[in-house]
Amino acid sequence: MAKNEECCSTQLIDGDGTFNATGMEYFIKEIGLGECGLSYAVVSIMGPQSSGKSTLLNHLFGTNFREMDAFKGRSQTTKGIWMARCAGIEPCTLVMDLEGTDGRERGEDDTAFEKQSALFALAVSDIVLINMWCHDIGREQAANKPLLKTVFQVMMRLFSPRKTTLLFVIRDKTRTPLENLEPVLREDIQKIWDAVPKPEAHKETPLSEFFHVEVVALSSYEEKEEQFKEQVANLRQRFFHSIAPGGLAGDRRGVVPASGFSFSAQQIWKVIKENKDLDLPAHKVMVATVRCEEIAKEKYANFSANEGWHQIEESVQSSAVSGFGKKLTSTLNACLSEYDEEAIYFDEGVRSAKRKQLEEKLLQLVQPAYQSMLGHLRSGALDKFKEAFDKALNAGEGFSSAARTCSQSYMALFDEGCADAVIEQANWDSSKVRDKLQRDIDAHVASVRAVKLSELTSAFEEKLHTGLSGPVEALLEGANTETWPAIRKLLRRETESAVAGLSSALAGFDMDGQTKDKMLRSLENYARGVVEAKAKEEAGRVLIRMKDKFSMLFSHDSDSMPRVWTGKEDIRAITKTARSASLKLLSVMAAIRLDDEVDQIESTLSSALMDTKSNAAVTDRSITTYDSLASSTWDEIPSSRTLITPVQCKSLWRQFKTETEYSVTQAISAQEASRRNNNWLPPPWAIVALIVLGFNEFMTLLRNPLYLGFIFVAFLLMKALWVQLDISGEFQHGALPGLISLSTKFLPTIMNLIKRLAEEGQVPATNNPQRNPALATKTYRNENGTSSDMSTASSGLTHTENGMAYSSSSKDD
Repeated sequence: MAKNEECCSTQLIDGDGTFNATGMEYFIKEIGLGECGLSYAVVSIMGPQSSGKSTLLNHLFGTNFREMDAFKGRSQTTKGIWMARCAGIEPCTLVMDLEGTDGRERGEDDTAFEKQSALFALAVSDIVLINMWCHDIGREQAANKPLLKTVFQVMMRLFSPRKTTLLFVIRDKTRTPLENLEPVLREDIQKIWDAVPKPEAHKETPLSEFFHVEVVALSSYEEKEEQFKEQVANLRQRFFHSIAPGGLAGDRRGVVPASGFSFSAQQIWKVIKENKDLDLPAHKVMVATVRCEEIAKEKYANFSANEGWHQIEESVQSSAVSGFGKKLTSTLNACLSEYDEEAIYFDEGVRSAKRKQLEEKLLQLVQPAYQSMLGHLRSGALDKFKEAFDKALNAGEGFSSAARTCSQSYMALFDEGCADAVIEQANWDSSKVRDKLQRDIDAHVASVRAVKLSELTSAFEEKLHTGLSGPVEALLEGANTETWPAIRKLLRRETESAVAGLSSALAGFDMDGQTKDKMLRSLENYARGVVEAKAKEEAGRVLIRMKDKFSMLFSHDSDSMPRVWTGKEDIRAITKTARSASLKLLSVMAAIRLDDEVDQIESTLSSALMDTKSNAAVTDRSITTYDSLASSTWDEIPSSRTLITPVQCKSLWRQFKTETEYSVTQAISAQEASRRNNNWLPPPWAIVALIVLGFNEFMTLLRNPLYLGFIFVAFLLMKALWVQLDISGEFQHGALPGLISLSTKFLPTIMNLIKRLAEEGQVPATNNPQRNPALATKTYRNENGTSSDMSTASSGLTHTENGMAYSSSSKDD
């Protein structure tokens, strides 16, 4: 093991009071203390003999001090003062194990060494552990009170003030809570300090200037070894970095450098040995102290074993005990009377002090039971209050009235229980428990109140959401000039209804006007928030709404019937109307207009996006116009009420026009196709030219009717070829592709037509078309997939050749 990690130890002062200077020098060299500078701490322990001081140090600091063998009886284990280095604690920490006080080996009179060693420990230590039994708290000698009194006085006279930490270690802690033990101990220490004569310079100096007092409690090492070790391990952590600011060592004023520690300690011991003012109390007082303490201890044990007390203690753990105060008062009076009878002949001052200590210990013993009794009274009153309060609310009583009535009733019930639990010897105040009960009642009322108010608010918010969400969505879906006025009207109507309902429901809560107004404003803000949220939601779908609006107006007439593009419709006007309506929808969705304020969003969008002037004029003006949309805010609308910014409007309109352009193009194409199909006559000027220029030819035909027959036959042949070749269809893709396609189909079509005519000529003529249904319905499909009724064409030719009248109709694809 490395030298710095070894647990070295040495006897600093032997049992005769001789300072071991040689051993101290060797010890300091072994642990390397001279190299530590000011980074070291000194810890010492004092307390009665055989109180487990060495055992505590060995577990706490990893030292190897000699411990008492319990099987050999209680005897002096540590003689003089021993010092060791704590193992594994930084910074370097030295611990001193002092000889126990009140040992039988030194006797009753030779106690100067005990005082001197205690004073030495206080003088050189940063932290002094005062080891004491839990059941000795309040005793004079076992708790080292006279010794501390002398040490306080002599230390101020001999040494410059240095703030030392006094850590009182309460051993074998009983069931009495540390919170009850610590105030008693601190009060005793303060009384000792107040009683000590002080020099003029320190007449008004408080104890905290010289000492920092702390208290810890440890379980029994023999009975609860594991718990004891765990608590010691937690205490050990406090000694790490003890000299740091705020550490356990406290003030480091006047600390001696490590290299001079040995000499300093030797000189301090020399001064202490020469002091003559460290005398013990008189023998008489000591005998009185010991005997009265024995009597008090006996009476305390008798009370602890009292059957009546045990029954009360056990019963009060589970429920309240009737007559609790009277029973304990009687038992305590009997115990104190027995003490007075046996201690009547001892010193009056000691007797009274020990009686007071006994009374305090007895009261400390019964105080947990008293607190349990108050706890049962409090919890019982609280449970009954809750039950009665719920019944009152369910019966329809006003909230504030029910809370006030039930609270007064069950606080009075608690006061009655407290009066029954009062112990005459104790001046205990139950006001804290009463205040806690009142706080618990108030907290429960506040909790129920919060739940009820939350339920009310949620109900009216749900009503508002139902009444606003759907109608607002419907209004925004069909946005127009009256959309926002209608929304404002709807919002005002629904909000007024909800606010009136909530205001009426809050009447039973006796709320102050400010809180009530705040809740009503919150409900109004919620209603407004529902509308704004729905508006934002619809604004996200504005492009879809615009396209739906455009499609409805463009593709349907005023009677909502689908349009048929016959060629008479004004597509430009229809498109403008549909786009204007879509732009109107965009302007409505661009901002939230819940206030009666006028804005110019619609006119701005219309002038920027729907300008119908000539292209040249638009080009001259477009820069200025579109600059008004090159912004992230509207001039009249704050950003908090903006749904679609000008830049976003511009982008949406561009996308809208792109996505609706196809519908307009399709309509124009359909209209042109319809016009081509319906316009089979030549222009009027051509008809006039034909009449003027063809007059002679017309007269020739009238003189020779045979020409008419040939012309008619030629017309039928050309018509049949037109249908079979689908000439209009072929030229839809261009002139050159149409000519190429017709050149490949012309000859086969002529041959098929002649063949068909030949087949028709072989069939006998009949006036009944049903005699040969297969022939009558047989169709011919050319190479491009076009179907035609060949029987019609052949029949027409046959009838023409026989000189009969002929009529034909064809369907133009």
